[in-house]
Amino acid sequence: MTLWIAFLVLLPPMVGGAEEVVVAVASNFAPVAEGLAEDFAASTGHEITLVAGSTGKLYAQIVRGAPFDVFLAADTARPARLVADGQAIPDARRVYAVGRLVLLGRADDLPTQVGPELLATGTFRHLAIANPSLAPYGVAAREVLRALELDVVLADRLVFGENIGQTFALVASGNAELGLVAQAQVIGDPARRSAAWLVPARHHAPIRQEGVLLARAAEKKSARAFLDYLATDEARRAIEAAGYEVP
Repeated sequence: MTLWIAFLVLLPPMVGGAEEVVVAVASNFAPVAEGLAEDFAASTGHEITLVAGSTGKLYAQIVRGAPFDVFLAADTARPARLVADGQAIPDARRVYAVGRLVLLGRADDLPTQVGPELLATGTFRHLAIANPSLAPYGVAAREVLRALELDVVLADRLVFGENIGQTFALVASGNAELGLVAQAQVIGDPARRSAAWLVPARHHAPIRQEGVLLARAAEKKSARAFLDYLATDEARRAIEAAGYEVP
């Protein structure tokens, strides 16, 4: 708690009616959230401060009293829990993006094209997935392996990232030859995209990413305005371009 108090004390004062909105954002969405925050700030004068992390860890921080105004989770379960516990506003929830998974490989190290057949061959040492207990993308990855009937066969080859960002890093660094990562992490890179397989949506439950206004910011119009901004055509186009589907 001391850390968050210190954080607030260090914030610069806002002028001219502008406010600061502190947004806890799932790490997979942090890159696109940066661009959205800049556009929102340019059009409203309000300032967005992003705090990125795994959905599970951010949720735990909110429960402990972290001073966030908006929570952009990578699932719908944790926002629902916050509403049920009186820590978030029921009428200020919205699905802002739907994530997709890709199987990403390091092409130079792999004998065949990246796809489910390669997973079945087992000609690799490590497959990286996000930790299912912390990250919704990890839950989806588990579901994919079950759908392919490979969850038992590959159990001893799994390595875990705390969040989807760390999972991607495990593959990019070569510590894992394969990884189930977010499509948003490869869509802008033609080289990586060519070494990736878009997992069919039928292999896992939809990764519906929901944002919610937290109770501490119930009267903060700028925080609610940022949530509303995510549903604008401009924001939806940016979210789609970043590799997500939009509701």
